[in-house]
Amino acid sequence: MIRKMTDQIIEFISTLFGQGFPCLFHLVTGLYCPGCGGTRAVRYLLHGQLGKSLFYNPVVLYGAIVLVAEAVTWILSKILKKPGLYLARYNLFLLIGLAVLGANWIFKNYMLIAKGIALIP
Repeated sequence: MIRKMTDQIIEFISTLFGQGFPCLFHLVTGLYCPGCGGTRAVRYLLHGQLGKSLFYNPVVLYGAIVLVAEAVTWILSKILKKPGLYLARYNLFLLIGLAVLGANWIFKNYMLIAKGIALIP
């Protein structure tokens, strides 16, 4: 049932925006923005295709992993009454996420400018 609902949401978004949400930064500059590929990455993640999700925008998969880890450790800390189990490393996770985002953005634009390879068609 959840998969059917997910498919309907994705179909609605695809119908409404064609491929996905248009990127104004890419339309104006011809370069990828840090979020380029995010819509496709979410789509592939929801369909269980982790490799494709990682390829289009690794921050999406990273964010999903962090959210699951935070939720699981929080629930366990409440059930077992051990507050030390809860990760709560927000600043660290944010900095890692920003590093992943920046590295992805630099690499994809490098490939586009220097090598002429468009990684996100």
